[in-house]
Amino acid sequence: MTATPSSTTVKQHTVVDSPYGPLTLVATDGVLSALYMTDQRHRPPEETFGVPDPEPFGEVIRQLGEYFSGDRTAFDLPMNLAGTPFQRSVWAELLKIPYGETRTYGELAEELGKPGASRAVGLANGKNPVGIIVPCHRVIGASGSLTGYGGGLDRKQRLLAFESGGTGEEAPALFCARGGGAPKAVSGGAPRSRGRGRPEPERPRPPRAALSR
Repeated sequence: MTATPSSTTVKQHTVVDSPYGPLTLVATDGVLSALYMTDQRHRPPEETFGVPDPEPFGEVIRQLGEYFSGDRTAFDLPMNLAGTPFQRSVWAELLKIPYGETRTYGELAEELGKPGASRAVGLANGKNPVGIIVPCHRVIGASGSLTGYGGGLDRKQRLLAFESGGTGEEAPALFCARGGGAPKAVSGGAPRSRGRGRPEPERPRPPRAALSR
């Protein structure tokens, strides 16, 4: 992961449609560095995204398509995430949360060996630059409430519902790069937590997405 871009950094971006609205993908030196939703909190200005160019994003778009169609539960992509060491440690912990499960901010803080840092974990979670792929939507409040989400609570609820395999109302099904591609179906429903007091049976964790260093 790269914390500070150099003066020779090359940035490119493209926009793809999804069941959750347009997604802006950004690459730094050819490696995915951001995925932003519309009206997202902490979304940088458009002029920082670099030139429009879909070239670096073929594999990202393919894996997102599989995720939205229900055929993928974990991403296997290199990423170049700029942030502080603490932020990057939180984002790395997010990648360990299995598809269809949730963790609380306090649980993440404990995993990091900082049990009193749940608020700091929440702030770092909110600064996650790669939504969906780095699954900050899987983090909830200690009471089970959804709390905040940079992409909006409606999207967070729908993402959790989709991953739980429910059948609630969803946005129109489609996923394609702007200008082409075939629509893929997506379902929704109620979010499923790990279970407080009634642990679920142990199951293997999906492979983690790779973070470039």
